[in-house]
Amino acid sequence: MKLQCTSNNLFLIYFILLTSHYAISENKGPKRLQIGIKKRPKNCVGKSKKGDLLHVHYRGIFEDGTEFDTSYVRQVPFTFTVGSGQVIKGWDQGLIGMCIGEIRKLVIPPELGYGKHGVPPTIPGDTNMIQMLCNIELRSCSTT
Repeated sequence: MKLQCTSNNLFLIYFILLTSHYAISENKGPKRLQIGIKKRPKNCVGKSKKGDLLHVHYRGIFEDGTEFDTSYVRQVPFTFTVGSGQVIKGWDQGLIGMCIGEIRKLVIPPELGYGKHGVPPTIPGDTNMIQMLCNIELRSCSTT
């Protein structure tokens, strides 16, 4: 079978290439939470679990390096209960099993961050975020 170079064939090839590029460019960034441990203490006394009270310092940046929020400027750690829905899903999932003194880098897709709508004007919709977090205190709230 011989392929003839007709305008219909060229149009079809162009259309396939164009739609393939569009589909790939629309799906940039992580599809799931990425967790990187940047510093782990030599002795981990306890790891965070659902229901624990966590005190963290954090720095939030976009993929281009622009910082959008940080607790360091306020000099006050952010405190929340892990797994309770007080924070974005990326934090609730990404900070389970974290030791005191540990530093983690979370790459959070929009689905686990602020979604399609974002938090205007600071965080645009459909934005991947990078969060650097340092666990400075952990209070276990379990009864076991």
